[in-house]
Amino acid sequence: MKRVSYRAYDKFCSWGTVNVHFFGMTLIGYARCSTDKQDLAVQQATLIKLGVAPDRIYLDHGLTGTHRSRPGLAQALAAVRAGDTLVVPKLDRLARSVPDARDIADSLVTRGVKLALDTTVYDPADPMGKMFFNILATFAEFEVDLIRMRTREGMAVARAKGKLRGKQPKLSTKQQKELRRMYDTGDYSIGDLAELFSVSRATVYRTLARISSAAPLRLDYA
Repeated sequence: MKRVSYRAYDKFCSWGTVNVHFFGMTLIGYARCSTDKQDLAVQQATLIKLGVAPDRIYLDHGLTGTHRSRPGLAQALAAVRAGDTLVVPKLDRLARSVPDARDIADSLVTRGVKLALDTTVYDPADPMGKMFFNILATFAEFEVDLIRMRTREGMAVARAKGKLRGKQPKLSTKQQKELRRMYDTGDYSIGDLAELFSVSRATVYRTLARISSAAPLRLDYA
């Protein structure tokens, strides 16, 4: 990994706000947060301080790094050209799995695009830099696995205490029995029952399947 020093450009501008034209390249920024409650302001400020123009920062809000299908990431990858640099505040903002991180980095190298993690530029030709990159990617993936494990453990504890019961039926037990009784009379269609109980046809079918009866289930296509 090679450190990018901005001190050579101090006579042109202040620290951390280097004009990208002095590099003869374009800086494209990418930032991401996993939930809608998180804020991207800090990451955006970091990218701007690193010299990325605000209108060249692409964002994904409320999307996890474990999924490659991210609109902001797709736009950022499409925006970079040979000689440009893709800048991210941290590697885990770009990807949360080792294969994804390597795949993105390799595709950028193939296209002649540099990848900067904060102030550090990834150099695939440097064995130490490549190892450090893989370590960062491994830690990012490990953190996700740890979060998943803790979530599963928390859900197991909640389920054991009766606090996690899964999705509850839209109709009460009494309503389900009444729906079944009305259906068995033959006077009400699936559509009628859906309207009477203010539920969808699918809910009516599920309720009838749940509440057994000797009467056969009539398919209602109306």
